[in-house]
Amino acid sequence: MEAEQNPNTTTDQTQTRPPPPTITLRPFNFSDSDIDALISLAADDRINRFLRRGPFSDRDDVVRFLHTHVVPHPWYRAICLSGGRPVGSIALRPEDSGDGRTRTVSLGYRVAVEYWGRGIATEAVRMAAAAAFEEWVDLDRVEAIADVENPASQRVLEKAGFVREAVLRRYLVLKGEVRDMVMYSFVSSDCVAR
Repeated sequence: MEAEQNPNTTTDQTQTRPPPPTITLRPFNFSDSDIDALISLAADDRINRFLRRGPFSDRDDVVRFLHTHVVPHPWYRAICLSGGRPVGSIALRPEDSGDGRTRTVSLGYRVAVEYWGRGIATEAVRMAAAAAFEEWVDLDRVEAIADVENPASQRVLEKAGFVREAVLRRYLVLKGEVRDMVMYSFVSSDCVAR
């Protein structure tokens, strides 16, 4: 019996990957597709394992979340493929340095499981980091934390050009459990990785 040929493998068995799909980052809206996407993201335990928020109880809960968290948020975006339907979300949260300037922005993201491993999260993180430096002129750093048990998220940040700084021991409580986190940063003197 002849083996199947993998279209992503060359004859010398060197693995090649297609380029990531083209994505856009846009504000969420109250459309059915955005609400459905948020419900789907929040319902998947593989995504929620490392997030503070759990599943939504119903569509009204999603609409409340959009009104109370997403719309007033300074920078919360849908990660969309070419059709415009969200496959994830990404947010930048500015932190006031005490002098009225934003010098640090925290970044968080999530992508639907069926889109893992395609470079979508990495590209979204790159785009968000670039947007942060455009939006906040005094910005020194974009930082992100990843659970020590989430190596995939750590790889996303590293491929996007973020630098691993430290393990923050017993840094936060996540779903009732005290967790260690890895701190990553992208500072104004870094170059966006491609």
